[in-house]
Amino acid sequence: MHVTSEQRLDDGVLERAFTLGEIPGILWTPEAASLSAPVPLILLGHPPLGLRKMYARLAARARQSAAEGFAAATIELPGSGDRPGWPALDQARADLRRTMQAGEPVSDGIVDALVLPLVDKAVPEWQAALDAFLSLPEIGGPVGYSGGVISLGIRLAVVEPRIVAAGLFAGSLVPRVMFEEARQVTIPLHVLLQWDDEGNDRQAALDLFDAFGSQEKSLQANMGGHTGVPQFAGDAAIQFFARHLTSGRAVRSAGQGS
Repeated sequence: MHVTSEQRLDDGVLERAFTLGEIPGILWTPEAASLSAPVPLILLGHPPLGLRKMYARLAARARQSAAEGFAAATIELPGSGDRPGWPALDQARADLRRTMQAGEPVSDGIVDALVLPLVDKAVPEWQAALDAFLSLPEIGGPVGYSGGVISLGIRLAVVEPRIVAAGLFAGSLVPRVMFEEARQVTIPLHVLLQWDDEGNDRQAALDLFDAFGSQEKSLQANMGGHTGVPQFAGDAAIQFFARHLTSGRAVRSAGQGS
């Protein structure tokens, strides 16, 4: 991991831009991280719109995480932002836009072409990034995943044992095969659903929530559209991570000392 720039934000959070090979990313660590024991980490998922476009929202989530004593990090998704173009993904996005503008139902083929190659390529990159984050002395885990793309969060929850809890943003563009993977998810989940999201099939989101195999899973549904997420929803999500990442750290520390 090569740090390309760093700045100390006004609340003491250290923000570092980095590259991991060709992949850009950002790491935020709380001021206390350099003064005490290594801190837990939250991986910040986001839609494939590019880190520059998503920066303000990602930074706000990271600073909220830092206020609870957590580091936060994100990486650019394949085919997005400053990364090389991906013609097949661009075509799938164009097909989705054309279908939605025509008011037609989105076919399984479009959803599969849009999501599955992205998940297949992005998950190993997130795992490599996680290796790099956990090699830093100020970050010690446990690890949570927060945000979207929800199919990416599902796959990571299944294959990455270092992730102990996930807070997911509900979305309906989910390949059918991901419902089978959702049944394999066993970690605690907190799922956020905007009830009136104009781009989301509410029933499909509810069906996916029902498919998750976790014994502990909660669904927070709020009135309003995609951009109308209330502040208290973010507060509830960080409280979810405070329960699971803090208690997980305590359990792990106790085990190491025995």
